[in-house]
Amino acid sequence: MSYLASKYVRTITGMTIMDTTAGFKCFRSIVLDQLDLKRIKMKGYGFQIEMKFKTWKMGFKIVEVPIIFTDRKEGASKMSGGIFGEAFKGVIKMKIASYFTKPGK
Repeated sequence: MSYLASKYVRTITGMTIMDTTAGFKCFRSIVLDQLDLKRIKMKGYGFQIEMKFKTWKMGFKIVEVPIIFTDRKEGASKMSGGIFGEAFKGVIKMKIASYFTKPGK
């Protein structure tokens, strides 16, 4: 599911990073200073996508460091229809909004 979600996000946004929905993230302070964090709207997977998209739109370099997840041994997925729907619709809204706002805003 993560693979297909990332493929969808790459298709809509034009980003070239492989994993748009997960991964360990570190942001330089200059990136966080330039992002208007109050305007980040999505939660969950959508939050991760939106942060990467706005960082990418501002021209900052995104470096991916592969990590390996082992199969879940207990518990249940946090993925819900609401989270999926927010990310699915949110990516399109985010892309359209990017045509009308400055990067980071």
